Amino acid sequence: MIVGYALLRLHLPAAQSLKDKRQVVRSVLERVKGRFNVAAAEVGNQSRWQLADIGIVCASTDHAHADALLRAVREYLAESRLDIEVIEVLSDTLTVG
Repeated sequence: MIVGYALLRLHLPAAQSLKDKRQVVRSVLERVKGRFNVAAAEVGNQSRWQLADIGIVCASTDHAHADALLRAVREYLAESRLDIEVIEVLSDTLTVG
């Protein structure tokens, strides 16, 4: 089994409170989970208004497929969510089992 993961650091320039941030992050997580069938969660910077660290994980039988899926998530966020900016990406795949 191949496990692909990505850690995305997002900048949310319009967020003026934690409530604003949570609304955007919740929307991002739900859309990514629903559209790409991946696991996604906020994994860092929970107390900072304009930054969010999002972790995304997928399982596959092929490294190329896992890489392509995570790249599609990044591209989707960059192109469709004008209220956020992807400022840092860490991504890799692992062979498990």
